[in-house]
Amino acid sequence: MEFLNLADPVSPVLVVVAHPDDIDFGYAGTVAALTSAGAEVIYAIATSGEAGPPEDMDRAEVKAMREREQRAAAAAVGVSDVRFLGQPDGHLVADLSLRQAISRVIRQVRPNLVITQSPERRYDRIYASHPDHLAVAEATVAAVYPDARNPHAHVELLRDEGLEPHAVDEVWVGSLEPPDVFIDITAEIDRKIGALQCHESQTSAFDVGALLRDWAAAVVADNGGEPGRLAEAFRRIRTA
Repeated sequence: MEFLNLADPVSPVLVVVAHPDDIDFGYAGTVAALTSAGAEVIYAIATSGEAGPPEDMDRAEVKAMREREQRAAAAAVGVSDVRFLGQPDGHLVADLSLRQAISRVIRQVRPNLVITQSPERRYDRIYASHPDHLAVAEATVAAVYPDARNPHAHVELLRDEGLEPHAVDEVWVGSLEPPDVFIDITAEIDRKIGALQCHESQTSAFDVGALLRDWAAAVVADNGGEPGRLAEAFRRIRTA
């Protein structure tokens, strides 16, 4: 495996996921590496996680808590711009409404790189294949191509909001086989662990550090890398 050189990182970068904590389980090491190298990273999170635990808490309180946890997690890896898209947790579908919401953010942020989840269901890791994850991934790829770049798609974005079309150069999809982009997060693992620990309502019952280190070491081992290094992996889709 060969690690991508981040000496001159792509910027800005937009990360699009379904729920608070999705980035921090999956890609926060890469985000930390990008921000350390000087890239601007923006988060777009479709829902506020209001359908998740704690089950006995008022849903409005859960929403506020999870947004607060996510903003703290973002700050831990150098991200200050976190946008919640207000979609219904647990009810996402890759329809035109979700595609428009993501296209809007793409036209606002005008990223050169979008990072998102995988649209493919994996039965060996069913938790990663939550229906909301699949829907956001499918809608994000459709928003990148063709929606956000097409002036005749979601015409109200241009007509009513003045958001000009924008073509994203590439998309990195997490957990999509086979990966072809590898990010060395060895120096950033503590920041990733700290980010995930900010989601205390979701992660207090297990050892966050051990889990994330094991996952990142497995990426290296599975792809023939040097023992002792830690990595995150993506499949690159070129869209320019």
